[in-house]
Amino acid sequence: MVILATIANAQKMDAYKLYDARGRQVKFERMLNVLSQSDVVLFGELHNNPVCHWMQLELSKGIFEKNGSLIMGGEMFESDNQLLIDEYFAGLIRQRNFEEEMRLWPNYKTDYKPMLEFAKDKNIRFVATNIPRRYAALVNQNGFEGLNELSDEAKRFLPILPVPYDPEAPNYREMSEMDMGGGHGKGGVPPNMVKAQAIKDATMAYFISKNFEKDKVFIHFQGDFHSKNHGAIVWYLQQYNPRLKVSTISTVEAEDLEFRDEYKPLADFILVIPESMTKTH
Repeated sequence: MVILATIANAQKMDAYKLYDARGRQVKFERMLNVLSQSDVVLFGELHNNPVCHWMQLELSKGIFEKNGSLIMGGEMFESDNQLLIDEYFAGLIRQRNFEEEMRLWPNYKTDYKPMLEFAKDKNIRFVATNIPRRYAALVNQNGFEGLNELSDEAKRFLPILPVPYDPEAPNYREMSEMDMGGGHGKGGVPPNMVKAQAIKDATMAYFISKNFEKDKVFIHFQGDFHSKNHGAIVWYLQQYNPRLKVSTISTVEAEDLEFRDEYKPLADFILVIPESMTKTH
């Protein structure tokens, strides 16, 4: 019996560990209690990691049960598709038509549909926050100035122009210095490509700020780069509404689940997941 117990203990595998920014391991319930006191929660995900999506759903359920009110939103839905979400939630269009007409990510049904359907079932507003991809491509081609040529109707799906921008803000310098030459030192990321990233962050922050309601928690899902180091969306939220109490979660995949000092600046809470975790597509 002692041998069997030893083997079972040796084979025990954790799917994740949670830490706060000081490196203390915390339980899910502790994180839930803290985040329930926030105005905005930014959950930085790894798009193909199933643990992220499971925890996003459980966290949304937990905040809703604790507060009785919640707003949800995500990078994976573009601002010009808000009408489709509203019509679907109101029962005006069928699920089939909704899914056919939305520009859904390939892993929508496994990873994002459960969260959207939870919001629909609980009558929770779900906000499409990301910039339409055609306009991000426009910035990548012509810089922020390219947006000035859009019609007033198109500009309804954007933050107010001109968009504030600081290339030295957290994450943008890191992006600009990335090696685009396959490791051969052939320069960094072109400035307009960094601005295309920034216009996504600005748009998401703008629509979070615009749709925030007092005494409700707004939980938002986005790729980890869009919120880690308290930059990107966080930086833009400070421009649009500096009074908001913003909390962040950053996701890391690692060979082991022990906390590392390099995780400290990432977020208020760090979700560490085995790098061998199965991926979704």
